[in-house]
Amino acid sequence: MRIVRLYKINKVLLQHGIDELIPKRWMPWYARLARHLIFWIRNKHKHHNAGERLTLALQSLGPVFIKFGQMLSTRRDLLAPAIANELALLQDKVRPFPSDLAEGIIKTSLGLHSLDELFSEFHSEPLASASIAQVHAAKLRHTNQDVVVKVLRPDIRVTIDADMDLLYTLAKVLQKWLPDGKRLRPVEVVKEYQKTIVDELDLLRESANGIQLRRNFEGSDALYVPEIYSDYCRHNVLVMERIYGLPISNIDALLAQKTNMKVLAERGVEVFFTQVFRDSFFHADMHPGNIFVATENPSNPQYIAIDFGIVGTLNKDDKRYLAENFIAFFNRDYRKVAQLHADSGWVPADTNIDEFEMAIRTVCEPIFQKPLAEISFGNVLLQLFNTARRFNMEVQPQLVLLQKTLLYIEGLGRQLYPQLDLWKTAKPFLENWMREQVGVTAMLKKVHANLPFWSEKLPEMPDLLHDSLVQLKRIPLQQQRTHQKMIELQSKSIQSTHLSIVGATGVILAGILPAYALHWAFPASSAVLGVGCWYLAWKKGQ
Repeated sequence: MRIVRLYKINKVLLQHGIDELIPKRWMPWYARLARHLIFWIRNKHKHHNAGERLTLALQSLGPVFIKFGQMLSTRRDLLAPAIANELALLQDKVRPFPSDLAEGIIKTSLGLHSLDELFSEFHSEPLASASIAQVHAAKLRHTNQDVVVKVLRPDIRVTIDADMDLLYTLAKVLQKWLPDGKRLRPVEVVKEYQKTIVDELDLLRESANGIQLRRNFEGSDALYVPEIYSDYCRHNVLVMERIYGLPISNIDALLAQKTNMKVLAERGVEVFFTQVFRDSFFHADMHPGNIFVATENPSNPQYIAIDFGIVGTLNKDDKRYLAENFIAFFNRDYRKVAQLHADSGWVPADTNIDEFEMAIRTVCEPIFQKPLAEISFGNVLLQLFNTARRFNMEVQPQLVLLQKTLLYIEGLGRQLYPQLDLWKTAKPFLENWMREQVGVTAMLKKVHANLPFWSEKLPEMPDLLHDSLVQLKRIPLQQQRTHQKMIELQSKSIQSTHLSIVGATGVILAGILPAYALHWAFPASSAVLGVGCWYLAWKKGQ
């Protein structure tokens, strides 16, 4: 099955001429030879440009590859504009599946004989179509509310399972044979990715994520999360309030309505850090197809988020280390950044901190006080990867989603407002968050949060204190008894050993004495003595 899928992937890539997009200097001789040997698979899309061929190939390969294309589409600093524009179609313009099939899934899942029972209007033509599901516009009959109905693609799990199985196989090979295999931990990364993409196949989970995110940002000027109608949500169907806004990728329309792009970009950073550090619950699929901008107040723009299938969380330790790393980084305290990496176990304990500090400074110092437009993140990432390899820095699988989301955010910021000072915008937020986590105010908040628990336990404290003092008083006597018991056990063990030795000697003599023509009573007595001593030794051991 894996070999068949691998062959299909290679066939699709070759049929779309993806191999022709790779510079010849990057292809080793054996790869070029293998391409010539597979002469029967030819490029069938020569009339399409590079971006169209790549987009069509990723669509043909399925959701796992489409997700990769969606992420690439936000990195216009790494790709030619024509390729990035084509890949952007993967965000919400993937080839849809038949509408009658979608309607059948909705009726079966919601137990309807006809869609008219629930909807006064239902548009058969999909409003948008993505890698996992497609969306239809509708209107609820009992409230007259405009909604969208998201329907999971049929049999999508089979394709994803096949691709993940193949990725596991490739990851195991890479981990075993690559020099950096163990450090990069590809198997753990694939496992983390599988968890997120399988979670995305359950629309009930997505509805719960959306409800949580809406509660977190209730009343916020920065982000609006549409209402989820949980009564009409199933594992393959989701009904949600329809939103009206401009796609974040439509820069021309945003400028035409005089949107304050500086505020919009800064709020994007604010929303990201609020989700990560305040809530520990962040939207982890923030490609442009899932982000809109409200049109009501362009001078005070508000984001609108949809598609909550992939969310990320951080535990307290990772969140604290990340915040401290960010702040130290913004303060150019590279020594602290290096020390934090060592303390958290992200680099080996024997790492030379001085050398690690110098390596981080070499990469990061040139990019400070520069707007996004002047930073070559492709070059920065390459240098960071080389530094990680040099110091055996392990990949943290639990942070892969966060790293992917950071790439999305930085890519969006570059498009919206290239003059954005990312460091200056994020630093005050993180410093404020750290102040809330440490100090007197933070301590008082924690005490206040634990008051119900302590008020419940307080009446039991006198009894617990009395019991503890009684136990403390008994400790010397218990220690004395334990010591005496250990002495007795040691004495028995020594006696048992001695008896075992005497018993072995008696048995050996019983075997030797018959050779000296002595009366039979001597060896018999020796044997009885030996067996008797063994028995006594066993009894003492018991």
